[in-house]
Amino acid sequence: MSETTARLSVFKTYKLYVGGKFPRSESGRVYEVTDSKGKWLANAPLSSRKDARDAVVAARKAFGGWAGATAYNRGQILYRVAEMLEGRKGQFVHEVAHAEGLSKNKAAEVVEAAIDRWVWYAGWTDKIAQVTGGANPVAGPYFNLSTPEPTGVVTVLAPQDSSFLGLVSVIAPVIATGNTAVVVASERAPLPALSLGEVLATSDLPGGVVNILSGKASEMGPHLAAHQDVNAIDLTGAADDDLARELEIAAADNLKRVLRRRTEDFTESPGTDRMTAFLETKTVWHPTGSLGASGSSY
Repeated sequence: MSETTARLSVFKTYKLYVGGKFPRSESGRVYEVTDSKGKWLANAPLSSRKDARDAVVAARKAFGGWAGATAYNRGQILYRVAEMLEGRKGQFVHEVAHAEGLSKNKAAEVVEAAIDRWVWYAGWTDKIAQVTGGANPVAGPYFNLSTPEPTGVVTVLAPQDSSFLGLVSVIAPVIATGNTAVVVASERAPLPALSLGEVLATSDLPGGVVNILSGKASEMGPHLAAHQDVNAIDLTGAADDDLARELEIAAADNLKRVLRRRTEDFTESPGTDRMTAFLETKTVWHPTGSLGASGSSY
């Protein structure tokens, strides 16, 4: 008779997602993540200011290629993210249930809504310019065209209480419009965000377009808000009004765009405001000129 050998469980090691790679925090620090009942789930990296700087460097390096990609291509990649999430739905249902204290059925609804949200934003990548841009009537022989362009590197403080649907709802519109993101995950429930990094890495998304850090927003936030190579900041996940005000003041130094802290129900259908929050409008004047000897014009 063969002996039954008990095997040891393989515990998941959660890491940051920076520049398309999975480093540990350079500080070597971790912190305990527990479920809604206080039961230990895992150790998550406690990111440092150095990790935040590295994430900004990666986001800046990736910006040119991502902003220059066609809107159609960005939509394909966002849809691929949804595909990969669909294949790993069971894992995320488990993580979201523990992170937010939800039943398995409720957690499944949250994960499915997050997958659908990726699809929704994937469909907008090549349409948002039609809504926000256009040809402007002017008094003169000119074409006057306004087109939206991405702002640049966006720091996102992810929602504290909606660890996955809220997370997707603040990341997807940033990258759908051609920006790159440095995301500070929910401090209390970072595990779904760190697992999302594994999905993004296998979804054709170029490294550095999304960078995910776990740890304290109060520690990394002021540094990111004051960083001269960050162009915008989303304060949705700021822990309180005092921190949000501090970050707004720091962001003013290089005239960052700021999406202020507000209470949101992420289960509601999203609008276009999160996409337009990090778009800038470029207006070009071009003389119509004339055609041929007849002097006819466009």
